[in-house]
Amino acid sequence: MKPDKFNRFVRAGIEQKEEFLVGAPDSLREFFHKVDNTKPSWLNYESFRPSCRVVYKNAGLVLAAFVAGVLVEGFSTMIAKSFRITGRVGSKNTKRRLGYNSRHLLEMFYPDGMLRPNDGFKMTLRIRFVHAKVRYLLNHSDEWDHEAWGHPLSAAHLGYAISVFSMRTLHFSKLLGVRFSKKEQESFMDTFRYVGYLFGIPDAILYENKKEAKQIFKIGLLCEPYPDEDSVYVANQLVRAVPLVVGIENAEEAEEQIKLGYALSRVLIGRKRADALQFPNYNGFIALLLFRSRIFLESVLKDTRFIRRKNFLELLGISSFDEIIGISYELPTHVKDALSQEW
Repeated sequence: MKPDKFNRFVRAGIEQKEEFLVGAPDSLREFFHKVDNTKPSWLNYESFRPSCRVVYKNAGLVLAAFVAGVLVEGFSTMIAKSFRITGRVGSKNTKRRLGYNSRHLLEMFYPDGMLRPNDGFKMTLRIRFVHAKVRYLLNHSDEWDHEAWGHPLSAAHLGYAISVFSMRTLHFSKLLGVRFSKKEQESFMDTFRYVGYLFGIPDAILYENKKEAKQIFKIGLLCEPYPDEDSVYVANQLVRAVPLVVGIENAEEAEEQIKLGYALSRVLIGRKRADALQFPNYNGFIALLLFRSRIFLESVLKDTRFIRRKNFLELLGISSFDEIIGISYELPTHVKDALSQEW
């Protein structure tokens, strides 16, 4: 099917415009029918609310934990191979790629964001289609070594990734100074669990709670080889892209931001993994101390409501969203990002 036609069907299904699904393949119509009419027995939207409050109160810190800790740690595995081959990280589209990550996080934890009509839900489904299309392109690419690497964007890696995104974001956010109550932690895990369900992760490897997520994380690491050149390249490109994402154009200021990114990442993911990724040996503990001190002084010296509003606007400002059409439902058309249509 031509990309434009397929993308219109994807948009129609996610936006619940059934009249525009006429002529779509039966499998696609059945997929959206199941999405609209099936919910897991454990789903409780009210359980998402406590995490909404704590994320927006500490938006800048949670995002820092996500980028400097979670994404870097995720790229230390074979997950990096798909990003290296496609070139989505380390290119002119890095800002857009990371911006969508940020926007997705924002929409997930917006109050009621994961309800069917709202953008947290819609962006999650869009990501599922992106995974599917990239999987298809890699499966038909000569660059993907099936015998050595298995299935691209496999269910196993997604099950591992959602455990990292949830449990490790909590862990790294705490290191940066965010305080979570037990109820807020459970709420945070519940939200990501639902995202994992919508990604299509099989029940057998989709965690039920924080303890299970931690176990999946440990098992996943045991199954992964030592970080190779793809992991090194993608992880370093990610850290070096931070100034671009947050809009820093001054070269000297950008370099300071990169140093801070490396230092924070080193203390979050640990010296051993940072060395494996060939990160510069900046003093992470001093950076962490200064970072937490600055956040504390801001909260003491300024109005709390101002801080919350500032955090929200910072997160919104570095997130990607198409101003005119909202969520983009364009999908990649080539395994190489540079040769694909914009998406």
